[in-house]
Amino acid sequence: MEKRRLGQSDLQLAPLMLGGNVFGWTIDERTSFGILDAFVDAGFNAIDTSDSYARWVPGNSGGESETIIGHWFKRSGKRDKVLIATKVGEDMGEGRSLKKNYILRECEASLRRLQTDRIDLYQTHFDDEVTPPEETMEAYAHLISTGKVRAIGASNVSPERLKSSLAASKRLDLPRYASLQPLYNLSDRKEFETELEQICREEKLGVINYYSLAAGFLSGKYRSIEEGARHPGRGGRLKRYLDARGMHILDALDKVTARHNAAPAQIALAWLIAKPIVTAPIVSVTSLRQLGEILKAPQIKLSQEDIAVLDAAGA
Repeated sequence: MEKRRLGQSDLQLAPLMLGGNVFGWTIDERTSFGILDAFVDAGFNAIDTSDSYARWVPGNSGGESETIIGHWFKRSGKRDKVLIATKVGEDMGEGRSLKKNYILRECEASLRRLQTDRIDLYQTHFDDEVTPPEETMEAYAHLISTGKVRAIGASNVSPERLKSSLAASKRLDLPRYASLQPLYNLSDRKEFETELEQICREEKLGVINYYSLAAGFLSGKYRSIEEGARHPGRGGRLKRYLDARGMHILDALDKVTARHNAAPAQIALAWLIAKPIVTAPIVSVTSLRQLGEILKAPQIKLSQEDIAVLDAAGA
């Protein structure tokens, strides 16, 4: 399977990344194991999670997703077949923080839950906007120097803070972010394409975007607010997509889908995969049936006409 280099790191990713946000939330450990096995056995190699997944579930305290993945590593023996990406910085009971001591402590907790000796990609989940970027990058430099982290990335940071972090790394001769994990899909384009995309191009950052299917909207299963509202947990997130612009996007997806005899979700992912700036879109699934569908996306080769139709619809 084709592998893509993540930014300027030595990490090589298959063109889809499995999102671990659903582990310990909408699917249990047994189902998670089945999906993880099938994903890796199909030749894919990158899994994304966070220390805070799934802290929002009543009764959870955070780390549930990492714990399930750690149990799977131990049971399956497939740790060396996987690039594991996790995150730090989200509120785990003390508020958001990117202070050095906090990052070092939380990294140890993630390593324990994942039952591994290294994290392949350690990412800033949310910026606390108070801690100087120099302090944060020094923390990451320490983790890389001790072999606990291989590469670092950022997720929900502003263009200004991303640039200041990269500048701090250069000025102090510290490791730099290799990647950005932004919100980006066929519908959510403005935030990334306005400023962040240019920074990624200029700084040669890999892109592993989240919400690749826009909370399920780009699966084409929901065509009205009423349909979205009938799906527990998705209704609120889907509502903002189900407007006139959203219907125009779905119409374009339907048109390209018919040409390829594919599913809308496959085409939405193929559109992302076709973008040179994107290393691997992140996608979450809750069943083996869903997984089987999305794993076909890299096989779809969109024509320039296909891409033009989709670009125009979501512009």
